[in-house]
Amino acid sequence: MTKRDLPRIPMVVERALREARERHAAREAAAALAASEAHYRSAVELNPQIVWTALPSGEVDHMSERWSLWTGHDGSGPRWVDGLHEEDREMALAAWRQAIATGEPYDVEYRLRMRSGEARWVRSRAYPRLDASGEILKWYGTTEDTNERKLAEDELVRLNETLEMRILERTAELVCAQEALRQSQKLEAMGQLTGGVAHDFNNLLTPIIGSLDILQRRGAGDERTRPLIEGALQAAERAKTLVQRLLAFARRQPLQPTSVDLAVLIEGMADLIASTCGPRIQVVTRAPHDLPAACADANQIEMAVLNLAVNARDAMPEGGRLIISASLDDIGDDHVSRLPPARYLRLTVQDSGIGMDAETLARAIEPFFSTKGIGKGTGLGLSMVHGLTAQLGGSLALESAQGAGTRADLWLPLAETAAVPAGKVVPEERGLGKGTVLLVDDEQLVRVSTAEMLTDLGYMVVPANSAEAALALLGGGIQPNLLVTDNLMPGMTGVELALSAPIRAMEMPVVLMSGYTEDQRTTAGFVRLNKPFRRAELANALAKAVQKTPVNETLGGK
Repeated sequence: MTKRDLPRIPMVVERALREARERHAAREAAAALAASEAHYRSAVELNPQIVWTALPSGEVDHMSERWSLWTGHDGSGPRWVDGLHEEDREMALAAWRQAIATGEPYDVEYRLRMRSGEARWVRSRAYPRLDASGEILKWYGTTEDTNERKLAEDELVRLNETLEMRILERTAELVCAQEALRQSQKLEAMGQLTGGVAHDFNNLLTPIIGSLDILQRRGAGDERTRPLIEGALQAAERAKTLVQRLLAFARRQPLQPTSVDLAVLIEGMADLIASTCGPRIQVVTRAPHDLPAACADANQIEMAVLNLAVNARDAMPEGGRLIISASLDDIGDDHVSRLPPARYLRLTVQDSGIGMDAETLARAIEPFFSTKGIGKGTGLGLSMVHGLTAQLGGSLALESAQGAGTRADLWLPLAETAAVPAGKVVPEERGLGKGTVLLVDDEQLVRVSTAEMLTDLGYMVVPANSAEAALALLGGGIQPNLLVTDNLMPGMTGVELALSAPIRAMEMPVVLMSGYTEDQRTTAGFVRLNKPFRRAELANALAKAVQKTPVNETLGGK
């Protein structure tokens, strides 16, 4: 080194120091970058989400390792689509192409096909990084596992749908229940009205039938008059039948429930029904003989079946098939019959006729509702059957559609004892009586006609227009041998009169007259005579009352 080089030494040292500092800074920057990249990779790999980037063209240039761990496929390049579920692939790619074309964020939910074959829901989102001019430099995205949330959401949707369905079902059930209640209340109100009207009609028919019966028995009138009396009596009997149907609908008809063998009843009616329906209608009966007995009134059930058969005949003007069957039916909760769960006997009458539309079916059991022409029906047939089954503790259900025929199901309770074969009881007049009858009825016409029948039977009659008046007569010293009294009267009832001290002290036979049935527990122990009645029926009731009374010499003894 010469003296000329000495001035250059500081410059060389300074440059060397600068280069050393630059090399040190570069090493530190490289180390920092490596550390940053390591931190980034650690963060990416530790992140439960998949982190990925893509070029502006949409090609994926980086995918965290979790993608391949999940799907078993390489996540970079075009191979990343292999991990998508085959049913969701096109949808996810279409959304990705749309984002690339518009620069809008990418946000889509789809399923991945996992390495195990399981399909899991994921959500992929990506946002573009733009330069100063708004051009896309890079896409940065994540894919997170949303399977549990998605399944929970799907289950919530399913539960909501189920809840909505149940709400609709319960609402429909409530509407049906409200409609059934409305119909029940309507029928109950109509039943009370018709029951009261029928009671009044019975009081009117009693003197009419009784008086005509006496005139006929006495041979009153000439040859021209006697047919008129006979015709009037027949018309009155038809009116009596009509009133019985009204009482049946109102559930107030007098019934005599016994153990009834439905198989025997149906077989016994087969010929009658066949002749009623005519040769163009095939009548089929199906009733096994091993069925238990039903608790029913055989005569009323026969009338109900005949009514249903006539309706079926009228619904098959061109002929058809009528099936009458009986079977056991175990009824559970929410049954169409609305009966308490138990075992019942079901009597079914089914035809292949024209059927009814929904509006007609809804009104079918209303009294006086009829689709038949004037003079061809009273509109009381089905309402009578409905009231009868309800009064017996059973139920009636109708099923019909236009062109598909009609089916009527009658459910009847089981009897406690087996059915005992018995023929029909034909009223047979007993011998003439002797003695005095205390006759009590608040209706004057009933008193007059009944008194005339009693006189015709050989009794002395003491009439009274109320129970209180009858007690006053007893207090005045009369000594009747029999009490014939109406039951439902203003003030004291007939039962209360029969149970009064003077009557009980005399051990007097009692006959209760009634326009419709009362509580059997209230009238138990007394002979009942249903209005309207004829002379023979009155005579039989008196004879039964005497037979039931311990001291029988009160009738005809003096």
